Amino acid sequence: MQQQRKLFPRGFGHKASRSRGVAFATLPFAIIMSGCTSVPLKEGGTLTSYAQLSPAKGKFTKSRTFVDANGLAGVKTVAIVPTTFSFAASSRVTSEKDRVLVSNALDRAICVALSDKYRIAALGQPADMTVRTVITDLVPTDKTMAGVSTAVTLGSSVVLPVSVPRLPFGLGGLAVEAEAVDSTGVQRAAAVWSKGANSITGNARVSEIGDAYELAADFSNYFSRILVTGKVSDGLNLSLPSGHRIRSALGGKPKYAECDAYGRSRGLKGMVADKFGAPPEWTDGHAKAASR
Repeated sequence: MQQQRKLFPRGFGHKASRSRGVAFATLPFAIIMSGCTSVPLKEGGTLTSYAQLSPAKGKFTKSRTFVDANGLAGVKTVAIVPTTFSFAASSRVTSEKDRVLVSNALDRAICVALSDKYRIAALGQPADMTVRTVITDLVPTDKTMAGVSTAVTLGSSVVLPVSVPRLPFGLGGLAVEAEAVDSTGVQRAAAVWSKGANSITGNARVSEIGDAYELAADFSNYFSRILVTGKVSDGLNLSLPSGHRIRSALGGKPKYAECDAYGRSRGLKGMVADKFGAPPEWTDGHAKAASR
């Protein structure tokens, strides 16, 4: 017993237990830190001005923003210019169809979200405000790793009460810049934004644009919220979605016919397909129309 006390001094058990507690407490953060793709902010040179943008904020989701709440106060109609790719971003995606999938997902999400407050005008028709968006960078998803991750996650769900998170390898990312200008060309809101996929919340899709496709909707919700509220919020959006947004998310008819130009949401079939790692084009009906 005396020998054991020499080997393990008084308080050793308590200290060891406390150390283990600290280790387990920091484990989720360590997993998140190791399972995220970092995508730097990029200026694509397409905004009317970068001078009014805020300093860079965020660690996982990075952004620089500007909003003129007074300038947005009188806006009633909005036109959406189809999203384009910068040359650098375009060169990172081999398939034009894949690029269309990402840009279309972004435009569809922002059209539906802006419908909460504004009347969506057809492109080319008079509007109080025009939204322009450019994808400045896209980190491709490793399709092989996404497939392996899906297999591991599905396999673990059979034998464990909770499936394991996505493997933190081969994750993709997206960088975007956008602005809203009034009918005279004056910038009323702008954002430079980037985000990488993470292994905790991101779905692994067997497609090189799998993560970018999902992150496109994240940006759309972020920027449209600025345009609708006239302010930048650092917190989570805890408000309930409107009825038309729920209907659109389930693949139903959008509030304004102009949003149909980007096709309907994949709805429940898309949610199921995502769980099995299916590429977005399998369930995105607009992708089929664009390929004709």
